[in-house]
Amino acid sequence: MIRTSFNDDWQTRRKVNPFAELSGPVAPFQPVTLPHDAMIGQDRVAPDGEVTMEGGAGAYFPSGVFEYRKAFFVPEDLRGKRVQFEFEGVYRDATVHINGDYAGQRPYGYSQFIVDADPFLRYGADNEIRVEARAHQDSRWYTGAGIYRPVRMLTGGLVRIVPDGIRVTTLDVEGARAVVEVATRVRNDSIAIRTLDVAVNLRDASGNTLAGDVTKVTVLPGEDAVVRSRLYVREARLWDVGNPHLYGCHVALSSEGNPVDSDSVGFGIRSLRLDPERGLRLNGRTVKLRGACVHHDNGPLGTATYARAEERRVQLLKDAGFNAIRMSHHPMSRAMLDACDRLGMLVVDETFDVWTSAKNGFDYSLHFPEWWERDVEAMVAKDYNHPSVIMYSIGNEIPETGSAVGAAWGRRLAEKVRSLDSTRYVTNAVNGFLAVMSELAALRAQQTQDSAAGGGINSRMADAGDMINYVSASDLVTRRTAESFAVLDVAGMNYAEARYALDRELFPNRIILGTETFPTRIDGNWKLVREHGHVIGDFTWTGWDYIGEVGIGRPQFATPENPRPEHTAPFPQLLAGCGDIDITGHRRPASYYREIVFGLRTEPYIAVRRPENHGLTPIGGPWAWSDSLASWTWPGWEGKPITVEVYSDADEVELLGNGNSFGRRPVGAEHRFRTEFEVVYVPGELVAVAYQNGVETGRTSLRWANGPVRLTAEADRPVIRATGGDLAYVTLTLTDTRGTVHTAADRPVSVEVSGAGELLGFGSAAPASEERFDATERHTYEGRVLAVVRPTGTGKIRVLATAPGCEPIEAILTVE
Repeated sequence: MIRTSFNDDWQTRRKVNPFAELSGPVAPFQPVTLPHDAMIGQDRVAPDGEVTMEGGAGAYFPSGVFEYRKAFFVPEDLRGKRVQFEFEGVYRDATVHINGDYAGQRPYGYSQFIVDADPFLRYGADNEIRVEARAHQDSRWYTGAGIYRPVRMLTGGLVRIVPDGIRVTTLDVEGARAVVEVATRVRNDSIAIRTLDVAVNLRDASGNTLAGDVTKVTVLPGEDAVVRSRLYVREARLWDVGNPHLYGCHVALSSEGNPVDSDSVGFGIRSLRLDPERGLRLNGRTVKLRGACVHHDNGPLGTATYARAEERRVQLLKDAGFNAIRMSHHPMSRAMLDACDRLGMLVVDETFDVWTSAKNGFDYSLHFPEWWERDVEAMVAKDYNHPSVIMYSIGNEIPETGSAVGAAWGRRLAEKVRSLDSTRYVTNAVNGFLAVMSELAALRAQQTQDSAAGGGINSRMADAGDMINYVSASDLVTRRTAESFAVLDVAGMNYAEARYALDRELFPNRIILGTETFPTRIDGNWKLVREHGHVIGDFTWTGWDYIGEVGIGRPQFATPENPRPEHTAPFPQLLAGCGDIDITGHRRPASYYREIVFGLRTEPYIAVRRPENHGLTPIGGPWAWSDSLASWTWPGWEGKPITVEVYSDADEVELLGNGNSFGRRPVGAEHRFRTEFEVVYVPGELVAVAYQNGVETGRTSLRWANGPVRLTAEADRPVIRATGGDLAYVTLTLTDTRGTVHTAADRPVSVEVSGAGELLGFGSAAPASEERFDATERHTYEGRVLAVVRPTGTGKIRVLATAPGCEPIEAILTVE
């Protein structure tokens, strides 16, 4: 079928009661281009206002029902053909009407679905499509709302290749030779028996044909037929994280030499193996997963899924040392899958955050029993040809996994996935603590007995993470989760590293993946991953910061009123604050620490704690990093004490301030790859030097920002494309004349975009702010703010930025 973008010329508004408009329109429609997040443009409200998306979980955005409409012309020559609309994602409870008639729906907000349009169309005339979407207390994070992923119009004949109807499977790889099977599903909606020629061609990246096959297929009226072609690639180049080589597969249908339909897909040739001794092997080589959990929002864009936004995230995550992404907790977008294929990033794609037990009042558990199979089918159909996808996760922190009936549900889901795709592995991100919530009273009773004997949970628990681990490693969790883990290829464990060595003895055939772990514990976790063959990787929560679950990773300090950390931060907190990379794409100190722990960085890294909190007792939760940043610019704190953290894998590090040594301190693995220096703040230059066996192995420095403040503009690329979901990211930074970022001179920045583009989103990584992402003025945070620009045609885009006390600056972009 022919796929055509259907993203332009939409209109949207909050849905209004039709009876309220009997005397005229109440709320006007606003023009939009898809993808579009209808929620990100709403005013956030404090908890005592209207009902919100579960308060802090949804970043205090209001619930709502949103409607979209689009007028389009259908030519007469489409009469008698098939016309469909392919929605990649609508959040949530989507209903579709065409010319006023109900045409389809999809409750789950993360599944691709297709609506048959032909019964409702007017040919040779104008038509209208309307889509409604609802978001109301149905998630534990910010979901956005509306048609947030692309829409396509599909047109084709009665005999055609069905959407996602080409599946390419690597049957065997030996040396440079590979055996590839191409399965093509052909549909016949006519009333005649049709016999067709099916031509299959495999092509390399340059378009050269490597192998081909032509066969016949007879398709009976009203039926599908699957055509299988087995092809041999004699000089195969394997897809790998370091060399993500891709091939193309083109399938053409013809009848007596006349073209009928055609379609193409990309794929990669690679092999996967799994065992408890050598772990996960990709093309015969053991790979440990350096994983990042990520949500689906794109920061200043909300949840709008642009191809460039997804590609940029994948690239920056890989640059930071990650080699795998776990999409949390829903299926990944097509654009991100494509980016993972191109860039060499492994993927664990996830189905659901809930099954039958609700986590919110109006969540997907209300629809799961009826819709789960169709949603699993949609995810696998989307993922099948992507070599980056190595594993499917059938759930996240599902409470039912601790019960027999829940284990039966898990078996049902796992077997459904295997029936659709037997080439990949199945996991489930199980939280043992949640799986036994109903029996924690019995565990507390045991704790009381242990405490009387001088042990128990209180003597072992430094924070909530210790408690979760203690419970997860208990005999109770061992018994209650045994069957749920047994149905899986890989036992996914959330915050349960205490089980890694234990299960080596209890379940010698069990293979474990840390599907979700605390960022503050990566040093110990990665040691376990390296030491145990049956533990194949670690996925931190999170690799990229996100909107919602506000403040779970924020630094907190003890006060007489609040001696313990609070999980959720009050309004106007916006972000979770637990990402290695912030929502603008800037790496935080935890990211560099992780890179050192992974063994990917030899230079030390300096992070300086904010002096205003010096001497206070940190009480942040296990997702919270220290209150630090890579800056030596602290005006007003001259001569006062300040704490400097240095991360390194060397034996020791020396810290120097303006050439004067503060001494050397041991560091490296035995000291958790970090050390601290208590110094007095003096402006100038701070240098850290790493030594291994007395020999310098690397150094890094921080300079204070001094003198007049300049505003600079840097685009991620000078040339962008007019189509394909491309965007330009322009970072606006406050610096001194030498280019040092001025982290202590934040001020408002205004942006004006002219020419062949428009401002799509504008924001900073400020964890708490009432400023909007659709404004043209935003305050910098730690010296930075990010403008995201969408091309509207070919030509030049001019981005002009101004700030008080700074000369105006502009960036010129070319759109081709």
